[in-house]
Amino acid sequence: MRGPAMGLPPRLALSVLAGRGPSCILGSAAATRKDWQARNRRGFSDFCMQPLPDSDLEESPSWTSKNRSEPTRHVACKKLARNLVRDLLENQNPSRQLIVECNPGPGILTGALLKAGARVVAFESEKTFIPHLESLRRNVDGQLRVVPCDFFKMDPRYQEVLRPDMSLQTIFQNLEIKAAPWSAGVPIKVFGILPNKHERRILWKILFDLYSCESIYRYGRVELNVFVSENQFRKLIATPKRPDLYQVLGVLWQVACEIKFLHMEPWSSFSVHTENEHLEESKHGESLKVLKQNLYLVRMTPRRSLFTENLSPLNYDIFFHFVKHCFGKRSAPIIHHLRSLSTVDPIHILRQIRKNPGEIAGKMYPHDFKKLFEAVERSEDSVFKWIYEYCAEDVEL
Repeated sequence: MRGPAMGLPPRLALSVLAGRGPSCILGSAAATRKDWQARNRRGFSDFCMQPLPDSDLEESPSWTSKNRSEPTRHVACKKLARNLVRDLLENQNPSRQLIVECNPGPGILTGALLKAGARVVAFESEKTFIPHLESLRRNVDGQLRVVPCDFFKMDPRYQEVLRPDMSLQTIFQNLEIKAAPWSAGVPIKVFGILPNKHERRILWKILFDLYSCESIYRYGRVELNVFVSENQFRKLIATPKRPDLYQVLGVLWQVACEIKFLHMEPWSSFSVHTENEHLEESKHGESLKVLKQNLYLVRMTPRRSLFTENLSPLNYDIFFHFVKHCFGKRSAPIIHHLRSLSTVDPIHILRQIRKNPGEIAGKMYPHDFKKLFEAVERSEDSVFKWIYEYCAEDVEL
């Protein structure tokens, strides 16, 4: 199988830990495309430091191991299903469209996609809905595959042993789904409704998978179409013009993807399923209030130009830490962050990207962070380019 990021530049920056203790230095070295492909076959943890943990990605047992207890929403309106078919297929040849549907529930959208001629892989974790989805499968000729598990909980990070049904690679091999080069078009489209309680945590997990080309992103530039809350949507697209919403998660998603708002949908277009078949309000009455909020459909398509010679699946974790460091003191000039994180000449680096040394970190746009990071990686002024300062929040997991 071809590597998921074929077409990357021949030289990739490789960042590895070069020391121990409260402060250690991250060195940069040259890596060939052959090294990267071999690295991908073995698994990224064999070749470079583990991704920097984030408190939002903390995978508690209640999220990864136990059965889901929070209410889940499903498409209940046939008009919405027709609109989603239009959004997902975009007037392209339906037979060439592979849609991964996450927790389809009663299968209203599933049926509409099949009727339009699309191929669907439905990941459903709730046993209640499996029989109906299986009946749909028997009525179509190979267009539908039903996988009884939760897509959002697949390929959990920081776990050494994975159950076979938690490995997307194993499932896709059984379904004979092949990887596509990163330079190619969109091979797979994912649709899902993010559970409100864990939407931020799921977005962080998917983000790590995207930058490392793991899980679903082993298969190329997979397009993500998800319903999120209004508050989360505002944060994903925020810029320095909205400092109250501008966060690390939004910066990293905007660097990685073209983010397009498709439409807002009222809560009445969705049905709600709970484990005990009825919805109870919490002590603060939050359950009903949250579920009666409108949802925003967002399309996130990975940029073909995301990976370069200086930002790759081998050093993306350093880029994550760089952005997090800058947002830790967003009111400080960016030159101060460069001096504390890098041994290169910050004035020279800022001149390269045409930035004023006095510019505030919180005023930097997402593409500015990428340009700045790549400028440091491209510099040959120092053998050791980045300094990693040990802090408790980076090892919370």
